[in-house]
Parts: sequence; structure tokens; C-alpha cells
Amino acid sequence: MKTKYYIIYVLLVVAQILLGNYLNLTQYVVLCFLPALIMSLPITMSTAPAMVIAFITGFAVDFFTHGILGLTIVALVPVAFCRSWITRLIFGEEMFARKEDVTMERQGAPKITLGILLSTALYFLIYIPLDGAGTRTLTFDLIRFALSLAVSTLVSIFIVKILTSEEVRRWR
Repeated sequence: MKTKYYIIYVLLVVAQILLGNYLNLTQYVVLCFLPALIMSLPITMSTAPAMVIAFITGFAVDFFTHGILGLTIVALVPVAFCRSWITRLIFGEEMFARKEDVTMERQGAPKITLGILLSTALYFLIYIPLDGAGTRTLTFDLIRFALSLAVSTLVSIFIVKILTSEEVRRWR
């Protein structure tokens, strides 16, 4: 039943594309929940397939939005690379030993929020400077980073709640 999980994943990528094209909150906020999608991949998936999925996801978002082709890829692939490290740091080795997926019910909202915060911060640490390409001031980039991180983390918590619910988890 993994196909239902991946259908939801693809629908959320389409939602990210639509948000990128039609919802521009302000120049200070970039709404992106792609790091949460990468972090919610099954724990049994190793780093290399997660990086491939991150590349394909980033390419699709870049291709179908008005963004710079490759910008999302460059920021999202390191999130996939660091996914297991972030997971081990926050949730411990036990999850990998038991091959237990991350769920809001088992790990709790504070740990999930910390994981989303770290992965989204990594994404924006790469994305925002590259997006400005040295044409924006450091103050502007710092404000954009903080606001984008706050808004995206809040939205991502909701997304992870959907992807890690018991019903969707049974589909994996």
C-alpha cells in the first residue's frame, strides 16, 4: 500500500508548486514545506534514494514554478543527505534499530517540531543566500530567513501530522 503514501506525497508537491505560483505572501516570506516531506520519508529508506527523491522533487518544483532551475534542488538535496543525522540526533538510535517511522503520536510534537525546524533551517540557510545571489543586504536575508523559517515550520507541522498519521502510516 505504499502507493497511497506516495500519491499523497505527489499531491503535496503539487500543492507546493501551486503555492509557489499563486501565493506570494510577501518578499520577506518564502513558504516551503518540502524539507518536511523529505524528513517524513520512511525511516527504512537509505540516504541515496532519499537524495534522489529530493532531487526529483526539487526539479519538479523548480521546473513548474517561476523559480530558478536548480535552486530548490541545491537546497533540498542536503536536507535529504542530513535526514538520518537529524533523525538520530533528535529521536535516537532506537528508531533505526526497530525500523520505526517518525509519527507525531509516538515521538511527540516537541521532537517533531525540532526536527522540522532543523531541516527547514538547513534548507533556508542554502536557499535564501542563493536566491538573492549577493544582491540583497544581510539584514534583508536575515529577516527573510527568520520569517520564512517561522511560517514554513508552522505549515510543515501540519503537513507532517498528515503524512505521519496512523491511517497514512498503514498505507506505507
